[in-house]
Amino acid sequence: MGRLIAAAVALVTAALVLGASPAAAQDGDEPLRVTVTIDGKNIDGRTVTLDPRKVAELSITAENPGSKPQKVRLIRVSGVALALTFYAYDTTLPFEVPARGRTTRTFPLDVRDLDGQAIGLLPTSVTLLDDDRNVLGGAKTVADVQGSFWSVYGVFGLAMLVLTALTWAGALLALARHRLSPNRFRRALRFLPAGIGTGLVAVVTLSVLRLVPPEVEVEIPIVLGAALIAMALGFLTPHPVPDAPAAAPVPDDGRTVSLTTQHLEPQRWPE
Repeated sequence: MGRLIAAAVALVTAALVLGASPAAAQDGDEPLRVTVTIDGKNIDGRTVTLDPRKVAELSITAENPGSKPQKVRLIRVSGVALALTFYAYDTTLPFEVPARGRTTRTFPLDVRDLDGQAIGLLPTSVTLLDDDRNVLGGAKTVADVQGSFWSVYGVFGLAMLVLTALTWAGALLALARHRLSPNRFRRALRFLPAGIGTGLVAVVTLSVLRLVPPEVEVEIPIVLGAALIAMALGFLTPHPVPDAPAAAPVPDDGRTVSLTTQHLEPQRWPE
């Protein structure tokens, strides 16, 4: 169980640190300058609300600074946390942005499925893709998703909490039973998965409580800080006490002693 938990935490952390970036635009083409509004409000520098019970009006203005026209095929709205995509909506809306020109398109964005996909603050991007799914341009914001706690994102946070609790329980139980390694660095590594899990749980909790969005500049310091604290605790744990040696057996030299017992009646003295 411990190895499985450690592997799961390591995979999430690797995705967090080494998350792949989307495909770039075609060689030689300058990216489009994209301005996005939701319900008439520019998303740049502000938190937008995505309510699954309402249909949002999405307006996109794409400006082409290059010398070649750019053909847009898809518009993608996606929310990412911990380098994992928790929701994505693709809308097929072909249009062309002429060289050194500007094009605006407006369409309704139906986000009814968000109720079962995410909750809380999530970094959200609106990207324009061509026929080969190359990114032509886009805009980023933070979305306040009014979804359910039992959405994919909420259940993900709950699962991370359970795994982290099991990891801490295993490390502390080994400490109580004096089963940790005598080597301090190995004891520190024994606590490392629990620290990483604690950092991930903290990131998701802050997001679900709508306190801090899980952006890269927030995720990495929290996860690394929790990992270092856990390793320090493991490093400073007391040295395991060895088990007391068993008592040496009495040697048997083959000789036996015969014993006879007799019941004695109590004597009564004359009065």
